[in-house]
Amino acid sequence: MGEIKVSPDYNWFRSTVPLKKIIVDDDDSKIWSLYDAGPRNIRCPLIFLPPVSGTADVFFRQILALTGWGYRVIALQYPVYWDHLEFCDGFRKLLDHLQLDKVHLFGASLGGFLAQKFAEYTHKSPRVHSLILCNSFSDTSIFNQTWTANSFWLMPSFMLKKIVLGNFSSGPVDPMMADAIDFMVDRLESLGQSELASRLTLNCQNSYVEPHKIRDIPVTIMDVFDQSALSTEAKEEMYKLYPNARRAHLKTGGNFPYLCRSAEVNLYVQIHLLQFHGTKYAAIDPSMVSAEELEVQKGSLGVSQEEQ
Repeated sequence: MGEIKVSPDYNWFRSTVPLKKIIVDDDDSKIWSLYDAGPRNIRCPLIFLPPVSGTADVFFRQILALTGWGYRVIALQYPVYWDHLEFCDGFRKLLDHLQLDKVHLFGASLGGFLAQKFAEYTHKSPRVHSLILCNSFSDTSIFNQTWTANSFWLMPSFMLKKIVLGNFSSGPVDPMMADAIDFMVDRLESLGQSELASRLTLNCQNSYVEPHKIRDIPVTIMDVFDQSALSTEAKEEMYKLYPNARRAHLKTGGNFPYLCRSAEVNLYVQIHLLQFHGTKYAAIDPSMVSAEELEVQKGSLGVSQEEQ
C-alpha cells in the first residue's frame, strides 16, 4: 500500500520542487497551490490541471521527466470555485500574476474540461496555445448528475468521497495501476469538504464546450482502451468535437495513466509539444532541443514498433 508515496522519485520531487501558494482574488480564502519547475525564461509553459480527486503533485512524474528534458512545467491545484466562469476568471488572473501571456494546457478529466472552458472563455484574446486532453469530456451531462450539482455543497465530506471513489476501478488491475489508485485515494483524503464539493459541482454543473470558439487550437486527445470512468460515448463525442486532433491512445492505464503509464504519457506530451519548437510558444529551452528531439524520435519509433 502507498508505494508511490514512499518512492524515491516522489520524495526527491517533494524535496526539490517547492509548493507555492498564490492568492489572486479579492477573497483571501481562494488559494492556488502550484509547482513551477524548469527554466524560468520560458514564457509559454505547459500547465497541468488535475481531476476531481487530484492535487498538484499527482503530475510529479511529468514534472521530473519534462523538466529534465528542458521544459518549463507548472502543476496546479484549484481554489474553491463554484462555477466555470468564476474558475476561468481566477485562472486568467493567475496567468496575469505569473506574467504568462499564452500557455499549453494538459487537463486530466475535470482538468481537461476546465482547460477547454478556459480556452473558450479567452477565445477573443487567446491565452491557450494548445490543449492535451487526457481521459476528458466536453459535456457534463454525461455524468447524469446535473440535477444534484447544486446540492454537493450541503453534503458531508465522507459522502462526497464515496461519490468520487465510485468512479475508481474496482476490478482486477496490474500492480502499477493499483499503486496509482492508492496514491489518488490518499490525495483524495487530503482534500477538504469545500474543495471536493466545489470540484464535483464544476464536474456536474450543466455545461458543454462550444467547439467553434476553440477550433483553431492544436489539440491532442489522450485516452485509454481499458476501463476508465469515461463511457465510449463520451470518448466518441470528443473525437467528433475535434476531428483534426491528434490521438494518443494507451492500451491500458485506467483513470490515472500519468501515474501508472508515465513513460508513455510523457512521450505523447513531448510529441505534442514538438510542433512548437523553434517558435516563441515553445515550452522548452532552445538549447535543449536537439538532444531532446532525438530522444522523442527514438521513443516514437519504439512506440510505433510496439503497436505493429
